[in-house]
Amino acid sequence: MDLSLLWIPVTLAAAVAQTGRNALQRDLTARIGTIGATQVRFLFGLPFAALFLAGVLAVTGESLPAPQPGFLAFLVLGALMQIAATALMLAAMRERAFSVVTAYLKTEPVQTALFAIAVLGDPLTGPMLIAIGVATAGVILVSHTPGKLASGGLRPALLGIAAGAGFGLSAVGYRGAILALEGGGFVVRASTALVAALALQTAILLVYLALLDRHALIGSLREWRGSATAGFLGALASQFWFIGFALTSAANVRTLALVEVVFAQIVSRRLFDQAATKRELLGMALIVGGVGVLLVKAT
Repeated sequence: MDLSLLWIPVTLAAAVAQTGRNALQRDLTARIGTIGATQVRFLFGLPFAALFLAGVLAVTGESLPAPQPGFLAFLVLGALMQIAATALMLAAMRERAFSVVTAYLKTEPVQTALFAIAVLGDPLTGPMLIAIGVATAGVILVSHTPGKLASGGLRPALLGIAAGAGFGLSAVGYRGAILALEGGGFVVRASTALVAALALQTAILLVYLALLDRHALIGSLREWRGSATAGFLGALASQFWFIGFALTSAANVRTLALVEVVFAQIVSRRLFDQAATKRELLGMALIVGGVGVLLVKAT
């Protein structure tokens, strides 16, 4: 496969792993609270990410890349925004169907594209605009009920959209951090940035929980089986996301990631017994259509 197209299967793999992680975190939220479930992806994901990095270094024989000016600033931006976005996402999922909240989150590509232009100067082409526009129309259909707010009221919609903005800024921050590493191949740079981000996030959340919410921390340790599984899937998804960010613009990666809405619908039907309406299914079809435009242009 042409290396320039590797970001496509990598992003699809990330979307599948992330859907599984979100479902597990949603289940954990009911037992250990929003903050407790939020920190699971970081605290329990860090050991797996470190193992991934060690494996990559062993296989490639490369050394750790050297951080350049701007690396720490981009890393902090990505890490903090991801923590905030994860908490907002899980709060929204307590009030609205899993698949529909996932759709709210997927206003993210529009926000990511704007942030990427402003912060990194990433290009935004005509086909990308079309893809983002079509897919966003699908998101609107999924999340809006004619004549009234989507079930659950305005609150879950605002939480989901705010989470999408957080994830958009996080993606831009992480791509900037990866680009600010010198030396090594794209997999090593992506893996190094991931471990650094998870280490920072874990430290922040451990201090927060130890001081303000020990019950959530103890709860996540008590639920170690579910927490470890969610952590593994989170680290796996993040590994693929970071590789995608190393290969192409954050907007490309996050637009293709809209297929997660379809994956989430499958999970909702099979695990949570939450059926989609015809309007939501039409919206998902538009999302897939927008992704199709992006892929046709890419190939």
